[in-house]
Amino acid sequence: MNTQPIIQTHDLRKVYGMADIAVNALDGVSIRIDPGEFVAIMGPSGSGKSTLMNILGALDRPSSGQYILAGEDVSNMSKNELASIRNRRIGFIFQSYNLLARTTALKNVMLPLLYDEDNHLSAAEREALGVQALASVGLAERVHHQPHELSGGQRQRVAIARALINDPVLILADEPTGNLDTRSSYEIMDLLHELHGRGRTIVMVTHEPDIAAHTQRTICVRDGLVVSDGRDGAEGCTSAASDPRQQRQEVSP
Repeated sequence: MNTQPIIQTHDLRKVYGMADIAVNALDGVSIRIDPGEFVAIMGPSGSGKSTLMNILGALDRPSSGQYILAGEDVSNMSKNELASIRNRRIGFIFQSYNLLARTTALKNVMLPLLYDEDNHLSAAEREALGVQALASVGLAERVHHQPHELSGGQRQRVAIARALINDPVLILADEPTGNLDTRSSYEIMDLLHELHGRGRTIVMVTHEPDIAAHTQRTICVRDGLVVSDGRDGAEGCTSAASDPRQQRQEVSP
């Protein structure tokens, strides 16, 4: 059976600056991620992994190449079209949680519903969905708490509930355990495993090998190129060839 990928990129390039000061943040990245995969993206500072994440999240557009998200070519969409795609198709989990400080957990979770112009739910229906999302991450008793009344792990759970509220086809997690202690980090990874077990497609940027080891597959980026892509975790990233241009290839699971 031919399964349509959630993510497919072809020769993705991103250039910042011009002429002599041009920087190739991405220099020809081709990857495929299928429905239900749990993938880590790793790489040193300046490798291009954050640029790749921004493009996969429809926060930025490539200079050239193609990005197809769940069958839809988003490579050259306008800012308004990208905003719509982000809200309908993608759930974001950030290292810093990105919660509104003076707003309850419930209202933070409901925000994507308020920005969805195609959403015709009543206020009561939106609230019910928000309560359900918080219950699904173990925060049924914290719906009316504000962020300062929650632990770091609980704040990240609120962020995960918010990422789920619109039933996205893709969850993008950017260093989701970066601000957490070890115990909270593993609790969040257990929750991501649970979501993955329910069929969610998750792509996670991390610099921590022990966190990447929780995923099925690790894509290593260096100097704007994919230098390894496999199921040997961070080990494949650290053992990749020193010259990534020898490793240029289209990769898939």
